[in-house]
Amino acid sequence: MNVAVKPPILASRPEAERIDYLVQRMEQSYGVSVTDISIIRAPLRICPLGAHIDHQLGIVTGMTIDQSLLLAFAPTSDRTIQVRSSSFDHATDFELGQIPPYIVGDWGNYLRGAAAALLQEHELTRGLLGYVDGEMPIGGLSSSAAVTVAYLLALESVNNLTVTPSQNIDLVSRTEQDYIGLQNGILDQTSVLFSQQGFLTHIDCQDQTISQVASPDEKTPFEIMVVYSGVSKSLVGSSYNNRVAECQEAARLLLTYVSQSHDNPRLRNVAPAIFESEGHRLPDIPRRRANHYFGEMQRVSQGVAAWEQGNMTDFGQLMTESGESSVYQYESGCPQLITLYEILRETPGVLGNRFSGAGFRGNCIALIDPAAREPIAQTIHQHYPDAYPSESSSYSIHFCQPAGPATLLSNLSSV
Repeated sequence: MNVAVKPPILASRPEAERIDYLVQRMEQSYGVSVTDISIIRAPLRICPLGAHIDHQLGIVTGMTIDQSLLLAFAPTSDRTIQVRSSSFDHATDFELGQIPPYIVGDWGNYLRGAAAALLQEHELTRGLLGYVDGEMPIGGLSSSAAVTVAYLLALESVNNLTVTPSQNIDLVSRTEQDYIGLQNGILDQTSVLFSQQGFLTHIDCQDQTISQVASPDEKTPFEIMVVYSGVSKSLVGSSYNNRVAECQEAARLLLTYVSQSHDNPRLRNVAPAIFESEGHRLPDIPRRRANHYFGEMQRVSQGVAAWEQGNMTDFGQLMTESGESSVYQYESGCPQLITLYEILRETPGVLGNRFSGAGFRGNCIALIDPAAREPIAQTIHQHYPDAYPSESSSYSIHFCQPAGPATLLSNLSSV
């Protein structure tokens, strides 16, 4: 099958243009003045190493990219909330005293969940009017955490609340776990809230210790490549929660084998020596999940050392190994993502690659040699549409740079 080659580089709209669009939409939709409008920039994130282990209290790495969700908002004089999106036809509106329950498949769930989580600890006397805009196909880049952070920061702003980034980590967890029903860890929102440009964010999900790892002497230049598979599916109702339960079962069995008990077993509660001595006793599925967890913990340790040495070649190789473990040990990844991973793995100029996010939809991410941009893109265009003709018109390629944390832009004239 011959498929026309797509442009190898898909450029993003300038942020100033996106902000102008949002301000216009706010004025047209709500009649608010530009002087009352503020903007939250919530970046998307990648996880180079530490895949699928944050919910087991593992040690992970994160990094935001220069692609973001933008939320324009203005305060209301009462407790009503109404938010529109450039991606959906209908608005989400409710009153803070009567937050509706979760609605399957509705984009407003994260807004309602964020408000409900914030209300557990704070009095909210004012609502907001808002308009949200996304920039690129975002499956697997933690758009849900980014937009939840944006909603929380906006609600905190209009209510003059002082909430620390660490407290917002917990509020996002409450939103996802209590309202959405997704048993997520803290990787996503921690990356969105704490990343610093040029650094690798190192997160211990057990004690929530966060540090920034610098690369003092980068010997190998790199760029972040994001390849959208064309497949989009909600994690709620996918196998995500099943994988969490399978990991917990592995932890429970391993602790039982050595006569240790734990009320809420996680693989972080299991010493590596216990897995080495008792792992062979595990049934096949729990053993695979434990293999991935302990292997990924080791890859994170080795990867941080490589990053500190500026050795992106070794770091990238560890990413590729992480991707393989995600396929064969953690057993995530739809066929389209697995094919993209395999194409990138064999393509010169790709330092390393793996799925982004849970791996059941969305994107592959890669660290690449910037000089190889065009050949890598052409290789994808040559092979991927032939393998999946149904995605030939929806997949896309994006080139990104590391970025910083979520930010409130209150002075639009300086943007």
